[in-house]
Amino acid sequence: MTSKDSNYPNEGDSGKQITCLLVGAGSRGHNYSSYAIEFPKEFKVVGVVEPREFFRNREKKEHSIKDDLVFEDWPEAAARDKFADCVIIATPDRKHKDPAVAFAKKGYHILLEKPMAVMEDDCREIVSVCKQNRVLLAVCHVLRYASWAQKIKEIIESGEIGEVVNIQHTEPVGFWHFAHSYVRGNWHNEATSSNALLAKCCHDVDLIAYWMSPHKCIRVSSFGHLSHFRKEDKPDGAGSRCLDCGIETRCPYSAKKLYIDRVKLGLTGWPVSVVAEVPDIESVTDALRHGPYGCCVYQSDNDVMSHQVTNFQFENGATCSLSMVAFTSRLCAREVKVYGTKGEIICDASHSPKVEVFDFLTQKSRQINCSDDVAPGRLKGHGNADYLLMQAFVQALRTGRQDLVVTGAEDTLASHLLVFAAEKARKENRVVDIQANCTF
Repeated sequence: MTSKDSNYPNEGDSGKQITCLLVGAGSRGHNYSSYAIEFPKEFKVVGVVEPREFFRNREKKEHSIKDDLVFEDWPEAAARDKFADCVIIATPDRKHKDPAVAFAKKGYHILLEKPMAVMEDDCREIVSVCKQNRVLLAVCHVLRYASWAQKIKEIIESGEIGEVVNIQHTEPVGFWHFAHSYVRGNWHNEATSSNALLAKCCHDVDLIAYWMSPHKCIRVSSFGHLSHFRKEDKPDGAGSRCLDCGIETRCPYSAKKLYIDRVKLGLTGWPVSVVAEVPDIESVTDALRHGPYGCCVYQSDNDVMSHQVTNFQFENGATCSLSMVAFTSRLCAREVKVYGTKGEIICDASHSPKVEVFDFLTQKSRQINCSDDVAPGRLKGHGNADYLLMQAFVQALRTGRQDLVVTGAEDTLASHLLVFAAEKARKENRVVDIQANCTF
């Protein structure tokens, strides 16, 4: 699909202000929509869909949205004639497909939070409908836009380390982050959200596919387990809620430590902002006393993997492994090692990401600092990649340059299919062969 056979603005419209409908005004949608606050000449949020009154009104006020473009449910907005250039869809994982399909049919360009959907058929339908209606689909695999990830891709493509034969990629989730999001939080149960590999590590599977491109993955295996966060691991004397627990001071997963102590320090952003609409001591305490974030981590109905290793073999013989681990001090600070025939790359993707390249011939290494502070306001997430994603999406619509979006429909579908294959391999305890057309 080229810009001239789509409904993109033409090249001459690069000064156009892109208008947007926000569907889902939680943490991710709220952050992405702030691009309009930082760059009002480029981007404007003109409508919002959000079932929760507090978050709906927050966006209405922040973006001065007219009353008739404020909705509680997305079908009401989709029933209207098209009134914006694009839509940001940041609803819960299992509620991505239906609005994506509906708004694509209306001709809206789409920025879709990851994962694209939680079922293979739904992902395929989203891509198909977007193609049929000639709309741009950009999926929020934001890490492809991160400077360190781009630098690794650049070095591989330069041939500096020869042919890649192996990639080792680790995602250290963080002990308290896993407890917050995957034991107490929205992604704790596969039946109501999705599996941990899709919810947390579709980013990482996507990066491996990105770095290995144009080579295709041909087989996948995966092993995982839910450790520690189980009823049988509950310590003697522990209560059902942290605020009423006799051993709370000795528990690293204490909700009191994680949320109330943060509020006392004035740290009211994520994760505290997820717990209570008004992140003050009274509201957070009440939420911990009555809501899911105050429950003991050892008696939830969580069932997603706390650690998982996934192995990939590519058509050129290269092998790659992804390790996701909950029990780490580092919080989502990826560790990457890329081994080539002429050298290797080591990347520490922490808050100050660095890429080190070692040359086998000269036996010398060089270090590249990939830190930058280009992102304004709330767009600093994922090492500024949230901002870089939004910038690429908006500029693609303003200029008609689809190439600015590196997380488009086909690439995202291909990497999602690898995640589905990995989960099939884990659950069926076998190696899954990937066909040329990415089906299995």
